[in-house]
Amino acid sequence: MADRTDPRITRTAQAFEQAIVDLAGQRPVSQITVAELADRAGVTRATFYNRYSSPLELLIQVLNKDLARGQRRKEARQADGRYTAEQVLRLTIGDVADHVGRFTAVYQHALRDPADGGVYEALVRYFTDISLAVIARSARPDLTRASHQVMAQFFAQGFAGAIKAWLSDDSMTKADLVEAAIACAPAWWR
Repeated sequence: MADRTDPRITRTAQAFEQAIVDLAGQRPVSQITVAELADRAGVTRATFYNRYSSPLELLIQVLNKDLARGQRRKEARQADGRYTAEQVLRLTIGDVADHVGRFTAVYQHALRDPADGGVYEALVRYFTDISLAVIARSARPDLTRASHQVMAQFFAQGFAGAIKAWLSDDSMTKADLVEAAIACAPAWWR
């Protein structure tokens, strides 16, 4: 018999995920208490602490899980062979923009509250990890001499900054973000 996750565990995780998204959409995650998060999820604080160390940790897990779906779409496009590298990059940036769109209120609150810097730090870590993977697969000989960590951080910080700029300017569209990011994307991303 195959190992199966107890449905109660799955329901509890889903309740926590929904609760953190709801609450972080209303105010900065730094202002959310474990007590109200547990209450919203319909479980005890002890159940929360058995799984997570803070509301921020839970929120980052939810955001990373959503970003990972976009990463899987990117990998499927690359494997498909029908897309050029430029098309894959454009669609991938669009997927990230869609992710930010799904969680606009969360990112907006994090943008306005210095105590919520962890949301953007997690975004930078995510983009850094993806960038390091892209660099590792790159066939460009000039990349072997450069610090891959520095390159990945540079791109990740820039992309997170572009998202902040996009969220700060109501006149900017998703297409504006995609075009700006494409214009700034390093050669090793193409």
